[in-house]
Amino acid sequence: MKGNFYLQGFLTFLKIGLFTIGGGYAMIPLIEREVVERRQWLSKEEFLDLMSLSQMLPGVFAVNFSIYIGHRLRGFRGSLALAAGIVVPSFVIILLIAMFFQAFAGNQVVEAIFKGIRPAVVALIAVPCIQLGRVAHITLATAFFPILVAVIIAIAGVSPVYVIIAVAVGAYCYGRFFKEG
Repeated sequence: MKGNFYLQGFLTFLKIGLFTIGGGYAMIPLIEREVVERRQWLSKEEFLDLMSLSQMLPGVFAVNFSIYIGHRLRGFRGSLALAAGIVVPSFVIILLIAMFFQAFAGNQVVEAIFKGIRPAVVALIAVPCIQLGRVAHITLATAFFPILVAVIIAIAGVSPVYVIIAVAVGAYCYGRFFKEG
C-alpha cells in the first residue's frame, strides 16, 4: 500500500458512497472492485467473510462493511477513515435534499428519473450476489434452503427474526453434533 492508507481509504470509500445509488447492497460491486481487484487490500474470500459479518449485525450495511474492512486493514483508525468516507456523501446529499425537498416534491421529471433508476439498482444488487455465490460455491442444492426461507417469509408471514434465531440454533447444532462427531 503506497502513500497514506487513511487518505486513500477515505477517498476510495467517499467515491463509492458518492457514486452509488440504491443503498448498501448496490455498493457491493464497487467495493469489491476497489478493495479486492484494484487495490488488493483483501482476497475474495476475506471480502465474502466480511460482507457476511456486516449483513448479520444491526445497522447500515455499507457502514458496517466499511468499518470491518478498515479494522481488518488498519484497526480503529482504519475503521474511522473508511466509515467517514462512506457516510459523508450520504450525509451531504440528505442535507441538500432536506433543504430543497419542497421545491421538487411532485416534480414529474424527478419522479421519472427515480422510476428509471430502479431497474438498474436491482441489477447492481443481483450481479454481486451471483458472483459472490460462485465464490462461496453456492449450487442449486445449497440455494434450496435460502429460497425456501424467502418463500416462507413472503407467503407465511414468518418474521425474519425467528428465521435468524432458528438458523443460528441449527448451525450451532450442526457444527456441534454432526460436523465434529
